[in-house]
Amino acid sequence: MAKKTDIDKLPWIVKVILTLFFDPIVQGINRILRGKVIIGLLWIITIGIFGIGWLIDFITVLIYKDIKFLA
Repeated sequence: MAKKTDIDKLPWIVKVILTLFFDPIVQGINRILRGKVIIGLLWIITIGIFGIGWLIDFITVLIYKDIKFLA
């Protein structure tokens, strides 16, 4: 099971807003904090894997109310 970070403890609506506007930065940092440094840096540098990862993260946050993709 993945480590919980402070980002995981945020209210659902805050996660939705952060994912919508700042996903590559927020989720990249979240992945780095969870110990997945390479994926986190790749996420930040490629802007959420060229937008595909951003879309997957956004749908995941909306549907499951928990970020699990590559996390």
